[in-house]
Amino acid sequence: MAQRHRVKRFGWLVGGTLLALASAPVLALVNSMDEGGIDVRRLQAPPYNLTGRKIAIGQVEIGRPAQFGLDKVAAGNFVVNLGRLFYRDGLASPNDYVDPHAANVASIMVSSDKFLQGVAPDARLYSAASGFEQQGGQAEECLASQTVALQNGDDVRAINFSFGESLAQDPRPNAVLDGNALLTQCIDWSANQHNVLYVIAGNQGRGGIPIPTDNFNGMTIANSSEVNGVFRKVSSFDLGSEPPPIYNRAAEPESNVGDRRSVSLMAPGTSIPTIEPDGTPSNPAGTGTSFAAPHVTAMVALVQEYGDRQIREKQANWSLDARRNEVIKAILMNSTDKVQDPGDGLLLGMTRTVVDQRNVGWLQSDAYADQAIPLNASMGTGHLNAYRAILQFSPGQWSSAAAVPAIGWDYSSVGTTNDVPKHQDYVIQQPLKAGSYVAATLAWNRVVNLNDANRNGLFDVGETFEDKGLNNLDIYLMRADDNDVDDAVWSSVSQVDSVEHIFHPVAAAGRYKIRVVYRDRVNEKTQPYALAWWTTSAP
Repeated sequence: MAQRHRVKRFGWLVGGTLLALASAPVLALVNSMDEGGIDVRRLQAPPYNLTGRKIAIGQVEIGRPAQFGLDKVAAGNFVVNLGRLFYRDGLASPNDYVDPHAANVASIMVSSDKFLQGVAPDARLYSAASGFEQQGGQAEECLASQTVALQNGDDVRAINFSFGESLAQDPRPNAVLDGNALLTQCIDWSANQHNVLYVIAGNQGRGGIPIPTDNFNGMTIANSSEVNGVFRKVSSFDLGSEPPPIYNRAAEPESNVGDRRSVSLMAPGTSIPTIEPDGTPSNPAGTGTSFAAPHVTAMVALVQEYGDRQIREKQANWSLDARRNEVIKAILMNSTDKVQDPGDGLLLGMTRTVVDQRNVGWLQSDAYADQAIPLNASMGTGHLNAYRAILQFSPGQWSSAAAVPAIGWDYSSVGTTNDVPKHQDYVIQQPLKAGSYVAATLAWNRVVNLNDANRNGLFDVGETFEDKGLNNLDIYLMRADDNDVDDAVWSSVSQVDSVEHIFHPVAAAGRYKIRVVYRDRVNEKTQPYALAWWTTSAP
């Protein structure tokens, strides 16, 4: 029974893994957890001591990791500690659906091994196997996702998807990446319903597994490779939505419909050491977006542990808004590395310069030059930096009711009624340095409703979702005394994305503000949003 159920379809169903394994070395030259990677080790050490304690995160794949005490293969695995394991909406049976790929991914998140410690070794990881369906299994994958989201008292903060579905198996006629595959709609619905951040391995390209990379409410992750001791280049194995011409392929059918970009940010995903189901190190090491995504998912646990600590200690400027999935998304995306700071703080203390597969940097991309394009096609907003994420998060929440500090975030709303303003102005208290850059990220969710046939409040196989659309929000960087957006220094005004992002210098020292505008209403009158900003004050 166990052998029959063991998952076999690894090749194209997991996040770009098999593509690179044959040539991957056993160990990366630089550990992805260290300063040349996401720099998470300094958060695990004093004074932060962040390891994911009391925070629940999740994992959904075709199979599942092995657990000591449940599966024979894990009899010697004492280092990957898991919470409950599931098969769809029920508990996992011993030895069934054990998957080495799922085990490798889980180890990046929660391994406590002395030499291969994960990002959040003390987080509680819930994992569900969706199983294999010959004609695609989006409904079963949605069911497994819901099962994980409901664990820990309906308080799972992030769920990792290091797998996906192909367009060829999607039952819709002439299926495209428009956000309306059942699985994509499911995770966008669940993000709102369960307040959970879905982190998706970024596999678009020809013949890949692009569903649900076209989500709106989660994050889609590209994988980076190491150059001269630093993870800083989008991997040549990364199948992004706009592959470079070196692949010598025709126009890619597996990219988002229209102008909407898919990648949120990049994280280490090349030659990543992991742990097998039996507790031994993997050989060879893993390469693919499968291994980039869990760095981000587990980082959510550290950010949330920090936030819960501040709330528990009743620190000023902290509330339960810190747990919102939109807030964590904005924090992680706004704190990324783009261009290495020379030491004067003008580039916000960034630690590395990132490039795409063609060695083109963020400042040379259309996302930097075009106010209608918030995200780089291959890099999103840049490279994950765990330490900078905590620096972004730690000042706490600041509303637009008064002047705000140089770094901060807020969770608020804009609307079309007299009760909720159509725009919110965040006036930065101190003057900004001439020539310094401003980073600001706005995130909000689209509305997806469940067609709940039996009215039990849960998704059941056979039920569907309804896309209610995405309201359109914009952000502007303005001088503090200006009131007309036509006078803005810069803006991010995409008409199709659920994220706006500004990374732009200010020419002259002075006081500035960030304006959030409710541009176009598609569904609800009031639109909640999260905003994160990072600036450099003049002396």
